[in-house]
Amino acid sequence: MVEAMDQDVSNGVVSATKVVAPENGWMVVHRTDAEMAPGPDVGYAPLRAGETMDVAAILQEDVMPGDMLMLMVHSEEGGMTTGMFEYTLGATEDGPIKPGGDLVMSVITAE
Repeated sequence: MVEAMDQDVSNGVVSATKVVAPENGWMVVHRTDAEMAPGPDVGYAPLRAGETMDVAAILQEDVMPGDMLMLMVHSEEGGMTTGMFEYTLGATEDGPIKPGGDLVMSVITAE
């Protein structure tokens, strides 16, 4: 689960109040829109397995008020280097976790 709400990102950070992950991995911030398809990632933060409170990801590109962001749990599996985020859109390295076939994510709007 990812709990987050619409927030001001003018400080270059987006955060989730709580993330529950089944394994070590990443909270990845993807661009999205009304179609709710995950787009390119614009930030990420490491996660421990279990419940983590106040997870903050530094944005790596500008996000404007009104932009929609998808905060998604990704795995640490399949990459070449542990502890290095290696995912690119559509890749399997450090890819999304899908328990029961569903993405673990929350969508917010930047203010």
